[in-house]
Amino acid sequence: MIEVTALTMRYGAALAVDDLTFTVRPGMVTGFLGPNGAGKSTTMRAILGLESPDSGTALVGGQPYASFQRPMREVGALLDAGAVHGGRTAAAHLWCLARGNGIARDRVGEVLEQVGLAEVADRRIAGFSLGMRQRLGIAAALLGDPGVLMFDEPVNGLDPEGIRWIRELMRRLAAEGRTVLVSSHLMGEMALTADHVVVIGRGRLIADTAMAEMVSQFEQGMLVRAADQPALAGVLRAGGADVREEDGGLSVMGLDGPRIGELALSHGIALHELTPRGASLEEAFMKLTEGDVEFAAGAAMREAVR
Repeated sequence: MIEVTALTMRYGAALAVDDLTFTVRPGMVTGFLGPNGAGKSTTMRAILGLESPDSGTALVGGQPYASFQRPMREVGALLDAGAVHGGRTAAAHLWCLARGNGIARDRVGEVLEQVGLAEVADRRIAGFSLGMRQRLGIAAALLGDPGVLMFDEPVNGLDPEGIRWIRELMRRLAAEGRTVLVSSHLMGEMALTADHVVVIGRGRLIADTAMAEMVSQFEQGMLVRAADQPALAGVLRAGGADVREEDGGLSVMGLDGPRIGELALSHGIALHELTPRGASLEEAFMKLTEGDVEFAAGAAMREAVR
């Protein structure tokens, strides 16, 4: 597991991470979400021993990352796809990492094949696109066959096929019992990938919950279509519901599906559709973090882009 406990980190007067505590468990993909400046990258760097906390701990398997003699066998990470020597070839870059971690040379070819870069193994990295560099960074994370994997914005620069590939890869790694932590701003992609979410804002924990539970907190009622919608709207309002016309039907808040069906039946109104309307992950995220956004457009701009 990854265990972050009471982690606090300051940069001068700025409090980047504020008494943050959460656990990332094996066997699932955990999405690490938050607005820009929330402290996600800082926290991930602390887990990897690249930043020293002012207080608190960030442990992997009960140990600090710096204590591992061959860290890539324990933790694989992609934080910055650009942090590579452009003059090296893809194979040479991975071989340098493998040698320092006691990893067999054959493993280099295996991970290049796995990420789809086998045909460009001998090309210099300076000529790689952003998507190719992302794939190389993922290959480096997989190199030691670690039980813990951390990815910061792994789909940047990837085309649709690449995005689907990394989604399936992360879910497969989690299904193998590994611990997978992934940070991303792409809410739609996280909704398809993550089983659990940790949400932070201004360095503080906002939510630590299953994906389904987070979205269900922001249920948006029922969408109802009926043979006589005006009559049904009156019946439902009399029953205590908030009813609005929407999408050619009725948006109903305050009554659940069974009660709507009972009221319609008792008044002889045939229902054509009765659909629960849950919030999307993006909508849930926006509501959770609306008070923690560091840079936000003004009201006029927000209205203009709707």
